[in-house]
Amino acid sequence: MSGGWVMIPLVLLAALIYTNGIQLLLTLKTQASEMGQESEWMKWIYNPKSATGRAGAIIRYTQENVSQAKHVRRRFEEIRQSMIHNIERRLVFLNTLVAAAPLMGLLGTVIGMLGTFAAISSGGGSETAAKVAEGISEALITTQTGLFIALPGIFLILIVRRRKHAIEAALARIEAMSLTKLKLD
Repeated sequence: MSGGWVMIPLVLLAALIYTNGIQLLLTLKTQASEMGQESEWMKWIYNPKSATGRAGAIIRYTQENVSQAKHVRRRFEEIRQSMIHNIERRLVFLNTLVAAAPLMGLLGTVIGMLGTFAAISSGGGSETAAKVAEGISEALITTQTGLFIALPGIFLILIVRRRKHAIEAALARIEAMSLTKLKLD
């Protein structure tokens, strides 16, 4: 609490950032594992009934009753939207939380500096020097905490984005393989 009352919202913000980020990573890990291995996809595309997992369901859905490439592409776009939309929405929320951490630290800085200026204006003596030091300390602690929360959060966002792009790439690869097999492209 040496950073003042702003430390409480900073702790809550950190908890929100890291729980949301870890949940996103776990969701993406589950989705990636449900996609199976690329080595299996071609077998599944040629024999959709043997396909398993989410990739199998995607392959069966996209090959069922299609006669034109645009139908296959439209179905893959539906799948992309259903799989990625929720992740994208949560990623925007995570970005907002991470951006708020340094701003919350800056709020603590301003509050600490106001305490410092109030102490300076109160007069001289050893009591004033202690109040000035306390205000500066509060300002620096909240700034440091805000940055300490935000920096790992940025790396967490980058990891989530990388995994999201990997799933999008897998869907694109399955789509290309399906179009090639169906000779609709």
